[in-house]
Amino acid sequence: MNYNGDCPMSQEVRKAYKNGEEDETLLPLVLTGPDGPLGRIRRGDSVIFYNIRGEREIELTESLTSKEFNKFPAEKGLDLDFATMIRYSPSLDVKVAFPPEGVVENTLCEVLSANGLKIVKITEAEKAVHVSFFLNGKRTEPFAGEERVIVPTRKDVALFDQAPEMSIEGITEAVLEKVRDGRYDFIFANYPNVDVVGHIENEPAVVRAIEAVDRNTGIAASAALENGMTIVISADHGTVEKWLYPDGAVDTGHTDSPVPFLVIDPENKIELRREGELSDVAPTVLDLFGVEKPPAMTGQSLVKGALSGRRRRVLFLLLDGWGHSAEQKGNLIAGADTPNMDRLMARYPASVLTAAGEAVGLPAGTVGNSEVGHLHIGAGRRIYSDRARIDLAIADGSFFRNEAFLAPIRRARRNNSALHLMGIVSFFSSHGSVNHLLSLMELARREGIHNLAIHAMLGRRGELPESGAVYIETIEKKTAEIGLGKVVSVIGRYWSMDREENWDRIEKTYRMLVYGEGRPVREG
Repeated sequence: MNYNGDCPMSQEVRKAYKNGEEDETLLPLVLTGPDGPLGRIRRGDSVIFYNIRGEREIELTESLTSKEFNKFPAEKGLDLDFATMIRYSPSLDVKVAFPPEGVVENTLCEVLSANGLKIVKITEAEKAVHVSFFLNGKRTEPFAGEERVIVPTRKDVALFDQAPEMSIEGITEAVLEKVRDGRYDFIFANYPNVDVVGHIENEPAVVRAIEAVDRNTGIAASAALENGMTIVISADHGTVEKWLYPDGAVDTGHTDSPVPFLVIDPENKIELRREGELSDVAPTVLDLFGVEKPPAMTGQSLVKGALSGRRRRVLFLLLDGWGHSAEQKGNLIAGADTPNMDRLMARYPASVLTAAGEAVGLPAGTVGNSEVGHLHIGAGRRIYSDRARIDLAIADGSFFRNEAFLAPIRRARRNNSALHLMGIVSFFSSHGSVNHLLSLMELARREGIHNLAIHAMLGRRGELPESGAVYIETIEKKTAEIGLGKVVSVIGRYWSMDREENWDRIEKTYRMLVYGEGRPVREG
């Protein structure tokens, strides 16, 4: 499947923009020739799913690879040679190019558990993986004495700008219950609203989300103080404190801003360093408990002076996506009505923490995200990210010798079958990079592949308006440069990257990939 010199898919994406569609929810586009859809996934083909991060990729991978899959009607016996960039789940029968380097030991919750402290983590399903898997150092199972309360995420809305409060009241109710139950030493709660709604270009909805988080933070903090607890408030990365690009366009992505960190203590005798990074959080919490940090934690407590002998209970409120910026222009947090955070930040000791780039194991200059944010909050040290590992492998050439890639590629060449590359087409996404796709295309060229189909997923998070079409055009031009491949399908990530068992969405992507269902786009 060779490039013919046109850019039909990027042109069609631009038409979709004019008709009111956007990247995130773009309905499937399918390249079509005289005999019907091109690039369908067929029996015996090879597939490389090049996304990173992983939790939103499990469902689609399962539908294409599992022999027991029964969530919707699917082809049996596709017999795909399937590889993924990183491990999405141990249960998937696929090759993994960059397997996990292992569970991070001696994390915050592991140390608290080892010291006999009782832990409870509270959020809604949208962020369950973050407070469990990532906060525990990529460990799925809870530690001894660890409880998890997951409030169901609403399914009666398509996007959360229709309900910016999400399930926050349920989270707060659970927090209040555990605060009043004196058995819990460490209560960790994640309020996801600012991050989740902040990815949608709807400013009034984002402001409602901010104000809901502020209101519930005030309720939870007041209850904790009444019960003699110390409260820690922080965030994992920034989002809507930089709502605008310099040219005035809306930026719905994550940011490189620092995040606030404050400690509210009943005695108000704690002093904090003014600056730090997310890896300093775990040593600080251990300090508040009077627990010695393990040598593996290279982060440093933000507390000035000694706090020996303490054993006070701690409530940790994680305001997901709540970045810190002194700039007022385009700062939706500064513009919202946030009396509780304003009062707490003014009255109690506070720091600002670096939550992006090298401080969270990412390449310099990149924005933070919830995964690395929670990972570093729990780990208390810098952890090298999958993205950085992959980028280094591309730079040193080992990427092009990776057996997990070479096996399906060489099978496709040997059997004269198709090689399918599918994943996010973006530079800034935490799910992957267009540079990884470009490198796989180059590898396919080097290995003599003749039939290359590219399936693109779009999602404008941290991108300029209509950036999806720009990226698709970049890929189409790359196929011209190497004389190989076509972008055969494009779909919004809403339909392909789910983690809440919305199987109707995954089925739409599956049927696009396998049956060629979607809005037909004539190849030039």
